[in-house]
Amino acid sequence: MPEARILPSPESLINRELAWLEFNSRVLEEAQTVSIPLLERVKFLAIFSSNLDEFFMIRVANLHDADTAGVTDRTSDGMTSEEQLEAISLRNHELVSAQYACLNEDVFPALYENGIGIVSFDSLNEEQATALRKLYRSEIYPVLTPMTVDPSHPFPYLRNHSLNLFVTFEGSVDPESDVDFAIVEVPHMLSRLIKIKGEKRQHFYVLLEEVIATYIDTLFEGLTVTGCWAFRITRDSDLSLEDRGLSDLLQDIERELRAQNFRRVVRLEVSEKMPSNVVEKVQDWFEVESSETYHISGMLDLTCLMGLLGIDKPRLKDPPFNPRLSPRLSAGDAIFKIIREGDLLLHHPYESFSTVMEFIRSAADDPRVLAIKITLYRTSGDAFLIQALKDAAEKGKQVTVLVELKARFDERNNIVWARELEQAGVHVVYGFVGLKTHCKAILVVRREETKTIRRYVHLATGNYNSSTAKLYTDIGLLTADPKMGEDISTLFNVLTGYTSQTIQDMVKGRRTPPRFRKVTVAPFGIVERFLELIQQEIDFHTEENPGQIYVKINSLSNPSMIEALYRASNAGVQIDLCVRGLCCLRPNVEGLSENIRVFSILDRFLEHPRVYYFHHGGEELVFLSSADWMSRNLFRRIELLFPIENPALKRRLIDEILAITFQDNVKTRKMLPNGKYERIIPGKNEPLLRSQTHFIRLARLAGIKSLPYEQAIKTPNERVKSRKSKKKKKSKSRRKSKQK
Repeated sequence: MPEARILPSPESLINRELAWLEFNSRVLEEAQTVSIPLLERVKFLAIFSSNLDEFFMIRVANLHDADTAGVTDRTSDGMTSEEQLEAISLRNHELVSAQYACLNEDVFPALYENGIGIVSFDSLNEEQATALRKLYRSEIYPVLTPMTVDPSHPFPYLRNHSLNLFVTFEGSVDPESDVDFAIVEVPHMLSRLIKIKGEKRQHFYVLLEEVIATYIDTLFEGLTVTGCWAFRITRDSDLSLEDRGLSDLLQDIERELRAQNFRRVVRLEVSEKMPSNVVEKVQDWFEVESSETYHISGMLDLTCLMGLLGIDKPRLKDPPFNPRLSPRLSAGDAIFKIIREGDLLLHHPYESFSTVMEFIRSAADDPRVLAIKITLYRTSGDAFLIQALKDAAEKGKQVTVLVELKARFDERNNIVWARELEQAGVHVVYGFVGLKTHCKAILVVRREETKTIRRYVHLATGNYNSSTAKLYTDIGLLTADPKMGEDISTLFNVLTGYTSQTIQDMVKGRRTPPRFRKVTVAPFGIVERFLELIQQEIDFHTEENPGQIYVKINSLSNPSMIEALYRASNAGVQIDLCVRGLCCLRPNVEGLSENIRVFSILDRFLEHPRVYYFHHGGEELVFLSSADWMSRNLFRRIELLFPIENPALKRRLIDEILAITFQDNVKTRKMLPNGKYERIIPGKNEPLLRSQTHFIRLARLAGIKSLPYEQAIKTPNERVKSRKSKKKKKSKSRRKSKQK
């Protein structure tokens, strides 16, 4: 499907990769903000590193492929792959230097003052050193594998993201060879943070690689070790499956996963203490340039710092919050009765994700339910969810699960539990070659007490993952609307009944796509629908009734959508965009985007919903979606755009969720025309409003405290029995205490 319009000039766009780096710089700014609780700052440092890992494995790797292949085509913003790599290297070296300055000069000293820290082996007392020596001999040493490099032992192939020690010797391992080094991989299955004994409220750790380095001589008895330095590699990890035909998607993905450890290295991280001649040797072996090498001042790979968040020091963390249940869910009525009475909007994590789990569990247990269908993209094999689906299949219900095997970095997990579901009798479908199934949908078909068939639907902006549901903000809709049910039935028929070739024929216009009454599905016309909505806003706009567009998304990079927004701005339409991640649009440029403002919110929870509002001449249209305004979402994924039509829910989205989001003046940054961001500074007498804190407050006022997760997914009858049992136990306990 061709994109609708092309931007008039490259200057109208910001480069996608550089825009993403500016997003990651905002993550780093959170770590640098002293007003944020200390362990939360540690979390942002770890997230910054994790984000960079993925960026190099996919985005930088693809640019290297294009550059190596001699591709000279320019992106929409006018840059070649070579120019992008140079710009990325320059900006990212700045960011990594700032990250380690924050860690070493600010965060680590502050942690140490609070009884938390990563210390050197040399600083340990005799008792602590003895304990670590025993641990090394009993649990670490048996796992280590020293790999000497000489003519009979070539340089080993090292895993992606492996942390390794480069070891040099006095003289040579083989007197007739000029090779004088070995590699020791730091075992990834062992914890990198080894806690040392100390006072009760203290939490000090030694890094696993330092313990190994301290006793490195034990691996090379009879040799004299002269040096030992850490290094880490990042390899190309893009599966590259979307643009070629495959005979068996499952087998090909498994083969690609095995091949990842042999792909080119796109980044080399080395200890700054590593001598230049050693660095050159490692660079030569991995064919890495100096611009791709990062000299790290301190520990490599900060993702392991996430382990510090488990420390019991509440004052160093955000205040605890338990998600709430909607009052409509507190009466103990069956979930299907509640949905029949009216649509239900769920705003996570402020409202408990256990409602979604109970919807699935109730469907599995209810004898009137005939079929359950669900799309799973990034669920990480949630035990309760998978068990509920297996139970439903074993009870004879028709259970269909669309598993997206190409969910990046979750491929291995998805394969494992997909096979587990198949063994339980679940009908598992693996999606399409060339398209990722990214929409989030559940369909439950139930024979009601009146003998009629009714469809119950859950649609969402985020994944069916109870872990990330506590960390991401997302919005979901539960509905029994018949037309919506018909649409989602059609969607699942497409997902399970069409071949990849059929889908491609529909995309290219050789076949007629299925008809949907309320939802819009990518790649079958979602771009046209968005462009139509923007054009209608232009057509309806008058001075007396001005057009308005409010959008809350993760990323904005598609040229057609940006060009349409520019046209709307020039027509006088007021446009506010809250874009959490990368944004390639240039806001507030005279003659181009004077009526467009772009904001970004980074806070305690990851902002993840996709909400689209159009004033539409006063009719006010509101949509939720799984899709961002990126080319991959609009053209290369199965995505859903669905309307919110219930008047009360629509007003809640407009007057509460969107309004509060765009009023945030504490955690919001405003985008400048050059792609940089600056914090919003409230006026002198302007009250402070932090949107996520405000939503927590609203949830506490409007809802009831949710049950523990294991209790929340029980059916209402099971919860009643549980409460009665607890009351009996309390009653017995009181009688016994009175008798005493």
